[in-house]
Amino acid sequence: MGKKGNKRFRGGRGGGGQRTQRTDYTEIPKQNDLFEQYYNELGILQDIELDEFWNALRRDLPNSFRFTGSRGHAIHVQQRLIDHYVPEISGIEYERTRVDPPTAIPWFPDQLAWQMTTPKNVVRRFPPFASFQKFLVSETSVGNISRQEAVSMIPPLLMTIKPGMIVLDLCAAPGSKTAQLIEMVHGGEEARMRDVVQILKRRKAREQGPNGNPIDLDLVANGQEGDWSDDGRSTGLVIANDADYKRAQMLVHQVKRLSSPNLIVTNHDATMFPSIKIPQDGNSSGDHLKVKYLKFDRILADVPCSGDGTCRKNVNVWKDWTPGNALGLFLTQVRILVRALQMLKVGGRVIYSTCSMNPVENEAVIATAIERCGGLSNVELVDISDALPKLQTRPGLSSWDVMDKTGRRWQSWREVEALLTEDHTETLGRLHESMFSRLAETEPLPLKRCMRIYPHLQDTGGFFIAVLEKRKEIRTRPESEVKKIEPKPSIIAAVDEIEMKTANGTDPIAKIDALDEIAPPYATGSANVQSAAARQNQENAPNQPTAGQKREFHTEADATSPAKRLRMREPGNTMDDAKPQGTADRQVHWLPPPSQLEASRHGTSDLPEPALTKESQQQYVKSRPKQPFEEPFKYLPPDHPELESIRAFYRLSPRFPMDRFMVRNASGHPAKTTYYTSALARSILTMNEGKGIKFVHCGIKMFVRQDVQSEHVCKWRVQNEGLPLLEPWVGEERVVELRSRKTLRRLLKEMFPKVNGEGWKELGEIGERVRDIGMGCCVLRIEPSEGADGFRERMILPLWRSLYSLNLMLPKEDRRAMLLRLYNDDSPLLDHSKDRFETKARAPSDQEISDAETEAETTVAQAEKTQVEQARSDTILRDEDDDEDLEGGGVAIDPLAREGMATKAEGEESDAAMENYGTSTAANNIVE
Repeated sequence: MGKKGNKRFRGGRGGGGQRTQRTDYTEIPKQNDLFEQYYNELGILQDIELDEFWNALRRDLPNSFRFTGSRGHAIHVQQRLIDHYVPEISGIEYERTRVDPPTAIPWFPDQLAWQMTTPKNVVRRFPPFASFQKFLVSETSVGNISRQEAVSMIPPLLMTIKPGMIVLDLCAAPGSKTAQLIEMVHGGEEARMRDVVQILKRRKAREQGPNGNPIDLDLVANGQEGDWSDDGRSTGLVIANDADYKRAQMLVHQVKRLSSPNLIVTNHDATMFPSIKIPQDGNSSGDHLKVKYLKFDRILADVPCSGDGTCRKNVNVWKDWTPGNALGLFLTQVRILVRALQMLKVGGRVIYSTCSMNPVENEAVIATAIERCGGLSNVELVDISDALPKLQTRPGLSSWDVMDKTGRRWQSWREVEALLTEDHTETLGRLHESMFSRLAETEPLPLKRCMRIYPHLQDTGGFFIAVLEKRKEIRTRPESEVKKIEPKPSIIAAVDEIEMKTANGTDPIAKIDALDEIAPPYATGSANVQSAAARQNQENAPNQPTAGQKREFHTEADATSPAKRLRMREPGNTMDDAKPQGTADRQVHWLPPPSQLEASRHGTSDLPEPALTKESQQQYVKSRPKQPFEEPFKYLPPDHPELESIRAFYRLSPRFPMDRFMVRNASGHPAKTTYYTSALARSILTMNEGKGIKFVHCGIKMFVRQDVQSEHVCKWRVQNEGLPLLEPWVGEERVVELRSRKTLRRLLKEMFPKVNGEGWKELGEIGERVRDIGMGCCVLRIEPSEGADGFRERMILPLWRSLYSLNLMLPKEDRRAMLLRLYNDDSPLLDHSKDRFETKARAPSDQEISDAETEAETTVAQAEKTQVEQARSDTILRDEDDDEDLEGGGVAIDPLAREGMATKAEGEESDAAMENYGTSTAANNIVE
């Protein structure tokens, strides 16, 4: 659907968008006579409902949000809202009326979607709302809550996605629906992986069969339902596409919070989405295998639309709505839906949706696409009326009028054809035969199976949804010469207007005067006239949208009088007349001057060829339109030395796949960050490299390089986003278990608590374990337990054991969010590294240590302070996506360890100590 922005008019979008300059919407009157006339006379509602319908459209839209991530984690975050914030708000009264607290949306599963109708003036007045607002902001910042319009949540729920399915989101930005698709594809993944690990542990004693061969783990053969073929890891895939590159980047930012290795983001026109090659077996990327093309189980086509159903949140719809908004999008919407049906598996489903109430964009598109694909024998319109029992909807329309851009209504295409010879075709707008209902057909389409949602039914926006199932392979009809009303060519229209302006039609002087009035004369030597070469080198206007993009449609003149004055093209004006949809972004190639054209015909030219100097090359590159550049996706061989060091250090199980790691640079060298993808994503990226498919994003950050001085400490630390996939396969040597709420609170609250000396004794149950574990990254496994000091949810966090201290590898916003959710604590964090800087720098002279030791410690402290200050500075200045450098607010690694390396290194390294770094206390003295 259309995106919301700061221009004149954009259609609505259920998932939100970028913030723009604030507008005082109270100044925009919620009144549009043509808008109201069209829907009042369309017959979409009974007369007794119309007042309620329009009153709902004029009210502000409720604030709605959804708990995201895995179902188990989302329920735990939701429970905090139910247990703490809802009771606090429920007791508030304003002007002798009880304030409504947030309420669960009744039709959303597991009460994971909520909405609130409390006015802003009430929210600002009472402290419980301030506390609730802080909770929302905190959980949104870490990706546990997503603000999303309620009706925008519906299409993914109707897709019946199961783990292992391959899903395409054709018009995905800004990504709220894509996030839902990702959650469904990964449904139950963490529980499956834990089950597999437990089964493997139980079978470890009898892993070898009677004949000495390994016993395969085949849960599918044993009758277990679910996605088990890859040891519980999800084998499905979500491809999210958007035609606009900037919006595709916004999409990446939105969905990265879900940390899915099963996601690919592309940047293509949805009407011409390319075919994707995959191997015959769907997993291997070998060239020797037979190649086939990817087919999808489910496709979401949330297409660009006029967005008149969003006028509750996008108030500009009231002043900018015209019938031409919908007419201009019809062909693009049909092409997107037809392309989706082509790429679908037999038995697969396409979900078509818009945030428009106009049947031209809805039922007419569905009917036209089904006809182009061979009718109901090939494509079935699925009845979804009972899919969400508590959702109040209305059936689709079987008949409707079409309003042209001048405001005239047409009952059928025959009426248009009958008036072609009597009327000025320019006033009929972009009318097509396919836009009209098909009541006279022998096999009418069951369009009542479509779903319409109106604002007054459950206090939402307007929405339309249809589900189509592919019954067999189709061969779509070519897009024929659609009967369309075209305006007369400009010269013919000019002659007609001259004839109208001259009463007698014979006086040549009167005709000349009329011509001058229509097109004033201009001097042939005007500086405004462009040469052919200038036209050839002129770039496209930078603000022109691309086909298939959720974009703005300027139709402010569409509703003017039919007697609209004919506008002639001014000299030097290179703007074309209105172009068909989908061609607005194409470069116009003008003919070269005659001399060059003649020379090119004979293959030679008398014109001197300019020398191609370095300066001219740079000037040429700068003059070209800016093209987005994406680093290539290069996969590492499983036996790469860096991967071998990672496997050895973390004691990874042989069952964990090592052939899915990649880097984002042309050399293919793991210099800074190592990413992980699913097997199918790897096949797609490798087989389609250099084939013209514009991949924007794939993979999650699994490991980031960390500077260490010892070859026995792994240089790669685990990233939080990749830890859930890695943790089940990490050896117990690198795992620290925790069950006490008190201990976790201290780790969250305090940065760099001391471990050396007697510091480990203050770390509770994990003190001895972290004292004895070797330096480097490890896994903090938080297990549920009974009692007041126990946890109800299992959690996995990355932990760094340094030379002197310990630190959770979490950004500060994650720490604050967990403290607020688990402990209702919003007090400032404590950074012990600052205290140690000052203590070391002010070491007293009467300490019972040698002068040399004092000098060394002071030097270390000063160096630590400099490094941490530099780290903090780097964190402030670095790009938000470049979070592999430092996590935890820029102080991820204890700086004492870095300088301590130099002072401890001399004379303390021995082969025996290095071999026992994982279990020996002496290993804590080994350099990083």
